Parts: sequence; C-alpha cells; structure tokens
Amino acid sequence: MKYFYSSFAISLVGVGAVWYFAGIAGAYICALLAILEISLSFDNAVVNAKVLGGMDEVWRRRFIIWGIPIAVFGMRFAFPIIIVSVAAGISLLETLNIAINDIAAYHEHLEANKMEIYTFGGAFLLMVALEFFFAGRSIRWIPLIESNKVMLALSRAKNASVFVAILLGVFIVYFVGQISCAIAYFAAILAHMSLGILSEWLGGDESSANESAARTGLAGFLYLETLDASFSFDGVIGAFAMSNNVFIIMIGLGIGAFFVRALTLYMVEKGTLSEFRFLEHGAHYAILALAIIMFINLFSEVGEIITGTLSFALIVLAFLHSVLLNKKEKNV
Repeated sequence: MKYFYSSFAISLVGVGAVWYFAGIAGAYICALLAILEISLSFDNAVVNAKVLGGMDEVWRRRFIIWGIPIAVFGMRFAFPIIIVSVAAGISLLETLNIAINDIAAYHEHLEANKMEIYTFGGAFLLMVALEFFFAGRSIRWIPLIESNKVMLALSRAKNASVFVAILLGVFIVYFVGQISCAIAYFAAILAHMSLGILSEWLGGDESSANESAARTGLAGFLYLETLDASFSFDGVIGAFAMSNNVFIIMIGLGIGAFFVRALTLYMVEKGTLSEFRFLEHGAHYAILALAIIMFINLFSEVGEIITGTLSFALIVLAFLHSVLLNKKEKNV
C-alpha cells in the first residue's frame, strides 16, 4: 500500500477542495471521474511499466517528478485547450477564458473537433498494439489469434505494423470522408515512427554507458507522455458527459492519473510483468480494443462505461490465466 499513500492523500485533498467549492454533488462527480480515468488507463499502466522497466533509476524519478504535472495539467487541462485554440483559430488566452467563464462554448469547440482527436488517438494506439503483436514473441496468450499463419507471416515481415495501419487507415478515412481526419490519422503514424527513430538514435553508440542510458531514457519519457496523451483523449471528452466544470474534470482525471502512476511504479519494482506472463498481452489487447472503439466513435458513440469495463476485463482475464498457469507449473 505504500506505493498508493500519496495518491490517497491527493485524492482527499482534491475531492475535499471540490466539496468545499462545488458541494457534495461536485465531489461525487470528481470521485466518479477519478474512477473513470483509472478504469480507462489500467492498460496504460501495464504498458508504462514495461517501458519504465528498461529505464535507469534517474529516469524513473524524472518520470514521477515531471510526468505527473505533465499528465495532470498538460494532458488533462492544457492539451484540450491547445486543441480548441488551434481548431477554432482563437488565441490560447481567449480559449482559457472560454474554458473558465463559458464552459458550454468550450465544450462545443471540443466536441466539434472530437473526430480528429479520436482519429489521432486511435491510430497511435493501433500502432502500439500492432507493433507488439507483430514482434514475433515466444509467449503467446491466445494462440488462435497470435499463432495463425497470417499473424506468423506478418511477424516475420519488416514494417508489417506500418503496412497494416496504413491499409486500415485508407478504409477508415474513405468512410469518414474528412481530410482533417486523414491528416490526423497519418500524423499519428508518423508520430509513432518518429518516436521509434528517436529512441534508436538516442540509444545508439555513445561515449559512455550512462550517457546512452540517459538518452534512451529521454526517448522513453517522450514515448510515455505521447502514449498517455492518446489514452487521455477519450477520458477528457467523455468527462464532459458527467460535468461541464473544467476544474472538476481536471481534478478528477488528475487523481486518476496519480493512481495510474503509482500502479506503474508498483508493477516495475515488484516485477509484476515477469511474474504474470500474460498481463502485458492483456494490456495490448485492451489497447487494440480502445483503438477500435475510438474508430467506432467516429460513426457512433460508445459509452465510457463499456470502454472501461472491456479494458479492465481483458487485463483481469490475462492476470487470472497467468495465475492459473503458474499454479499448474508449480504442481508439476
């Protein structure tokens, strides 16, 4: 529980502050938003743990010190304001003023551009999932999907994830019929590829092992923050279904982000991913499901309850299967 003490403390302060300024109804909504964020980002914590496990202790600390403010104030508050500002063609200060004093107008601007937001987020998460499944892993959770002839052939092909993502993107963009969504989709693919190139470049032969580790940590840090942004899209937009108060939304989602960070650290330091072999697979199935749901949202809204429940269920199933297999192997 020591990993979550600070998160519980932040929760009490955050919910207490909302209770003081917005009453018990506001505090209740804030708590629900925190639960929504945790359920939607549980798979994010698993993937974060995988990336963070390859970093040294210095970059792990930096992820906590810098990552939390970026996650809370950047992705859950500033990032939507930037999106609205760019899309609506108004200044950041004017957008901030709208967000504070005219919540209805701010929500309308955000809703008007949710197609591009969902397209970018869905494409980036799709690349994350495809890259994992096409990596030719020795451990497979669902052989029917991961070990069929098509999947094995793709895992041996170079840049298969990019090919499949572009192929799917052509169909998605064709049916959506908006050039802005096409730009958002392929920009997400370029962003994912750019982070991979950056990681290779910064992690290349350097003058010292420590310098190489630190530079690789920088690329990993940027990857984690971009991934967090993609995960936060649906939470930020879906939060307006519960509240129009941008500060209640930021505090509620921020509390959830603190718990996700604490869960990430717990998994890294306890070696959870190596102990439960299918947990990472479950997380990437959840990521793939979230990407598909984001694309479905382009045509018909899918409730956050369904999204969160599906993601959580996939990870729980992977965890339980890992536990059962570990027990079976011990009894042999």
